[in-house]
Amino acid sequence: MEFSSFWLSLIKNFVLLNLTLARIPSISGHGTNHEDFLTCLSLRLNDVTVEPRVIHTSEDSSFFSILNSSIQNPRFSVLETPKPVSIITPVQATDVQSTIKCARLHDIHVRTRSGGHDYEGFSYIARTRPFVVIDMRNLRSITLDIGNRTGWVQTGATIGELYYEIGKLSKSLAFPAGLYPTVGVGGQFGGGGYGTLMRKQGLSADNVIDAHIVDSSGRFLDRQGMGEDFFWAIRGGGGSSFCVVLSWKIRLVDVPTVVTVFDVAKTSEKEAVRTINNWQYVADKVPDDLFIRAMLQRSNETAVYASFPGLYLGPVSDLLPLMEEKFPELGLKIEDCREMSWIESVLVFIKGESMNSLTERKRTSRSFKGKDDFVLKPIPKTAVRELWKRVHAPEARLAKIILTPFGGRMSEVAENEIPFPHRGGNLYEIQYLAYWKEEEDKNKTDTEKYMRWVESLYEFMTPYVSKSPRGAYVNFRDVDLGTYNQGMNMKTKYDEGKIWGVKYFKNNFDRLVGVKTSVDPMDFFCDEQSIPVLNSVDVI
Repeated sequence: MEFSSFWLSLIKNFVLLNLTLARIPSISGHGTNHEDFLTCLSLRLNDVTVEPRVIHTSEDSSFFSILNSSIQNPRFSVLETPKPVSIITPVQATDVQSTIKCARLHDIHVRTRSGGHDYEGFSYIARTRPFVVIDMRNLRSITLDIGNRTGWVQTGATIGELYYEIGKLSKSLAFPAGLYPTVGVGGQFGGGGYGTLMRKQGLSADNVIDAHIVDSSGRFLDRQGMGEDFFWAIRGGGGSSFCVVLSWKIRLVDVPTVVTVFDVAKTSEKEAVRTINNWQYVADKVPDDLFIRAMLQRSNETAVYASFPGLYLGPVSDLLPLMEEKFPELGLKIEDCREMSWIESVLVFIKGESMNSLTERKRTSRSFKGKDDFVLKPIPKTAVRELWKRVHAPEARLAKIILTPFGGRMSEVAENEIPFPHRGGNLYEIQYLAYWKEEEDKNKTDTEKYMRWVESLYEFMTPYVSKSPRGAYVNFRDVDLGTYNQGMNMKTKYDEGKIWGVKYFKNNFDRLVGVKTSVDPMDFFCDEQSIPVLNSVDVI
């Protein structure tokens, strides 16, 4: 009996191995595939003036400048990082359709990049096979309809460019998105997207009302054409698992013409720990017009401080009595406050000097590693004190611990309204970020200490954060949660993907798998943590 079981097991492993090997493109044979792909794409473009603007191979002088210009985590620009065999920069929707059709025909793996801020570089890196990057930089138009409070934003646009266009036309309209102006709208909207307006207006994805996409068959579809399940999935489920999103139709939101920005710093450990501890009990419960973030970081080589930057949607005359009632421990004074328009408040948070700074596409010079958690009940004061102490570590010189309050609109939207599930019951999200200078990436040993600092902090927080699953935000992607196994593996891809998928999406994961299986059954759009096709045994 044992002998029979042994042979059955051996045969099963042999079959799985052959299935796996059959699905992995040959590196040696890929040159022909790539050449055939380029020929196919060139014929479809059929325009000698357009082709040089769209197709870029490693032989082109512009190839590496295009590749590196949107790598917003420099640790992925080192020499040993896998590079694409070509970069496609579409100038119109049909270019994307042609790219997808030719890639499918010639078995070419693709990654799609909007702004290049993917925490783990998945939008421009594939580690197990040759690949092509579809870089959306040329598809960046923004058309706003102020009268109807809507707009169309192409995926290659940045958050800063969207803010700029809104600010030019209106002082009483806004859009709820993040605080980093170079972030592409494609990734941000696809994963959720939040910032200072989240407690009042929810996520970016909560305010997307239509989209134009190219699916895995190369078809151009809008909301009606793709259907409601497909449309549901791309708003918070990570759009790159399902399609290439060309543009998003957004709903603009009302803001008062006068808002108030403030920032309070606490430099002593005792005062900082006490204030953060008190913040935990009020930040998610104050009126939704008020957003107060808490942060821990260093001001110099030795000094740690806590800061409490905030935005109030109204005048300072209303803010001060409200703070005295709800959060007197902060000690907010009128000199800490500045009245301005909403678009001016954006400039304050990004430390921009003028509106033009919103449209600057700058590449960061700091590498980073980040992790995050969701907190459902206040952590003990002793834990807050430990966070303070950990920022004193030598490797935390440039580090940040960021606490972002939930509540308000975030608690009103159901967990399954869109794939982003972290809603009611969450007090705040906490992010642990280590930064270091780009030149340190030349020696991996030098950067491991920063990784360990983040990992150690994440481990320390285990007892205090969400459990079963321990939640995570897909836009703060983390490979430490797991990736698809690249060797012999008896698990299905679904079983593997569920390990991190339920952390990102909780009970929405299975619905996302169902949508993926329906709209992309061959798993054309995939990466190391993409939504799996049901019952797939393939590896990435």
